[in-house]
Amino acid sequence: MKMMNRASKRLRRAGLAVVLLAAGLLAASHAPAASPAAVGIKDFKFAPSPLTVPAGATVTWTNHDEEPHTITSTSGAFGSAGLSNEETFTQRLTRPGTYAYFCALHPHMKATVVVR
Repeated sequence: MKMMNRASKRLRRAGLAVVLLAAGLLAASHAPAASPAAVGIKDFKFAPSPLTVPAGATVTWTNHDEEPHTITSTSGAFGSAGLSNEETFTQRLTRPGTYAYFCALHPHMKATVVVR
């Protein structure tokens, strides 16, 4: 009888471990992933602006103008070299906050990324 109780307890513990493992895997698979976000540069404008993304998101800017442009954070958090037509710049944003940026070649071009 004692052997049956021990075996039964082990079986219950193993079953509980499997359930907890399955629950953990299920929760991990439904965790929100940081999704890529895109900003287009066209007609000397960044769009969309403001862009709101979750922390950890990767933002890609693409220059669709014939003129070169930069992506330059006003706080120094990120910056690109000059992008020619159809070139891209990618930045992963991990810290929540509001990031203002502009084109260093055309300072009237301004936009914002909000990281939540």
